[in-house]
Amino acid sequence: MHHNGLRTAVLLGGLSALIVAVGAWLGGGTGAQFAFVLALVSNGVAYFFSDRIALSAMRARPVSEVEQPTLYRIVRELSTEARQPMPRLYISPTVQPNAFATGRSPRRAAVCVTYGLTKLLDEAELRGVIGHELSHVYNRDILISSVAGALATMITWLSYVAVFFGGSDDDEGPGFVGALLMMLLGPVAATMVQMAITRTREFQADESGARLTGDPLALASALRKIEMGARRLPLPENSRLTSAAHMMIANPFSGSGLARLFSTHPPTSERVARLERMAGYRR
Repeated sequence: MHHNGLRTAVLLGGLSALIVAVGAWLGGGTGAQFAFVLALVSNGVAYFFSDRIALSAMRARPVSEVEQPTLYRIVRELSTEARQPMPRLYISPTVQPNAFATGRSPRRAAVCVTYGLTKLLDEAELRGVIGHELSHVYNRDILISSVAGALATMITWLSYVAVFFGGSDDDEGPGFVGALLMMLLGPVAATMVQMAITRTREFQADESGARLTGDPLALASALRKIEMGARRLPLPENSRLTSAAHMMIANPFSGSGLARLFSTHPPTSERVARLERMAGYRR
């Protein structure tokens, strides 16, 4: 877990440095300052509004204990076990089985499950999923993922700016060829770093959640079921859902071809294998 935290810090630092470097390349010192301010603004928006954006994208609504007594009991028990405040609970009408947590701190956290998830999993599996999502909250993964997404978006935006405002071949600009290369390679580099951050945090949440519940195999079983359900009922890849996809426990889209190659989630088989090793299972 220490290795995962160090790797995340290095990757986030790399994204931030890349933004400033691109800004300096486009406009010297002024460009670097402008890029730095934009990065701060984008981070601020991600920090304060990521929860509203994700919940709105999934059309989630608050759910009462009368409606979902089992869900409430599981969340209350695990929050008490972790000595953390109980988060707000939401349910999305989506039939695809999935779940996510959001909020910038344990006191402002929210956990959302889809209607399909409550119908697919048994209580032990649901407990495993909730443990995973609460671990994201306790590890501050929601903040880290939001900042990574904002930084990656900023790199992509600067890459396109390079073409329109940095296409001259004088000594101060990158030149047209350099700007074109930045437009092509910048978003790819940002996406790859964002993927590495998200996958690292997913592995850590699996481990932390399994330790919280004491049942790694229940989470492994839930992940298998969720992956199968998500493949049968993929969500449409619109801009609102795409911005929230990295928060979910499994890739909500079809995940075929190149989309699977560039998925922000690690392969379910690898996650399951790690959880089975935690439980001492040997094939």
